[in-house]
Amino acid sequence: MAEFIRDATREGRLIARLRCYDGEAGATIVDAYVAPASGGEPLRRGPYRFTTAHEAFHFVQEATLALQYLGCVVT
Repeated sequence: MAEFIRDATREGRLIARLRCYDGEAGATIVDAYVAPASGGEPLRRGPYRFTTAHEAFHFVQEATLALQYLGCVVT
């Protein structure tokens, strides 16, 4: 699997960035960068390790769906 990134923005402001990539020993990793509500630099959350790329992709899909429900535009 190649690396892919999803950005969630609201009113032109970056709210979250999800980065999914291949890790060691066949794992797939997802890093999340989330902007604090008070402003400032995004905070790194994770890494979240998954045994398959399918599991990682499903995690990213669920997270982006939740962000869309909260009014974000995901690209």
